[in-house]
Amino acid sequence: FNLQLWNNYFHLAVAFITQDSLQLENFSHAKYNKIQNKYGDMRRLIGFAIRDMWYKLGQNKICFIPGMVGPILEMTLIPEAELRKATIPIFFDMMLCEYQRTGEFKKFENEIILKLDHEVEGGRGDEHYMQLFESILLDCAYQYPSIYNLVESFVSLVKGLLEKLLDYRAVMNDESKDNRMSCTVNLL
Repeated sequence: FNLQLWNNYFHLAVAFITQDSLQLENFSHAKYNKIQNKYGDMRRLIGFAIRDMWYKLGQNKICFIPGMVGPILEMTLIPEAELRKATIPIFFDMMLCEYQRTGEFKKFENEIILKLDHEVEGGRGDEHYMQLFESILLDCAYQYPSIYNLVESFVSLVKGLLEKLLDYRAVMNDESKDNRMSCTVNLL
């Protein structure tokens, strides 16, 4: 097992699907349709490949936690529903791997909170993502009663943080200093 090779693979694949020229939602409707008809959404194809490769790592997955949390988060925040549905379960697998190794998933939790703040500040994330994140992780955890309560509390924490970050991002352009200050206090 060559850790550096796999690490390079995942980082390169995530860099590919997150490049600006593939963010179809930023294009005009006509350009979006033209690219979709000619090439399809390459992000989805590569995202599915990342997912498949992740699950083939077996016991080596633990080597990528917490290092791959940020890149996987960046990929799941792409506003493409099928890509999100296919890749958000990787987070549960990461949590499960760390839990089976250490009895908790604090490294994963700390990393996702840190990276989520950075990504939402950069303009990524939305209400739909928050709902999908919650439902997918809780559905995955349902099959593991021993970890369900920990996952539920983690999801609640991340959902609350994401709500506050999205509110903060929304009011940054607000004229009212009181609204901005109130939102900042909530976030802190």
